[in-house]
Amino acid sequence: MVTGRAASSCLAANDWFCAEYLRSRSTELTDATVQHVWITAASVVIGLAVALPLALLVRAQPRFAGPVLGLTTLLYTIPSLAMFSLLLPFFGLSAALVVTGLVLYSLTILVRNILAGLRAVPAEVREAARGMGYGPARLLWEVELPLALPALMAGVRIATVSTIALTTVGALVGKGGLGNLIDDGVQTTFKAQVLTASVLCVLLAVLADLALLGAQRLLTPWTRIRTAEAKV
Repeated sequence: MVTGRAASSCLAANDWFCAEYLRSRSTELTDATVQHVWITAASVVIGLAVALPLALLVRAQPRFAGPVLGLTTLLYTIPSLAMFSLLLPFFGLSAALVVTGLVLYSLTILVRNILAGLRAVPAEVREAARGMGYGPARLLWEVELPLALPALMAGVRIATVSTIALTTVGALVGKGGLGNLIDDGVQTTFKAQVLTASVLCVLLAVLADLALLGAQRLLTPWTRIRTAEAKV
């Protein structure tokens, strides 16, 4: 009984730490977290699908490097409120509005990292593959992209963590995942809600980065061999 009264009193007292809030609002927290995760995942995946062709274009046609890299950098500098306002006539107050904005923000990181990874592939490796009869498409998918994976995955990690943070801004249109709870908590001075949602955002970023780092290590075993050899 004492524990129950203490838990209830922490809500009444509007404490920062409140176990009763976690228990009574678990469904709300879960729904917000799920929305946050899928908006982030969709944004990064679509961003990759857009960034890869752009990076290939720049590598094949260097004259496009300035316009492409300049445009993606410019998009990243646009404030979130202005970005969403510009996209609002096309998407309305929807999750697509938030995802599109986040995709545009991710391009400057993804395009540069993919391009850096592709440029780092040794020329002799390309020549050897061509000598073995590899065509352009097979050379890209079986040689260049695997060798570019460390730089590509580094870009994905940075873009994912950045997108997790930026997703909270989607609260401006009611599609911000945990950002909705943070915004509502700030408006109502609900301390436990603000702190809990903020901590969950940080945990999502840390877990996503660790998961992507693990995936990178699995996909690039040769980098671990090099590291081991260097230590020896």
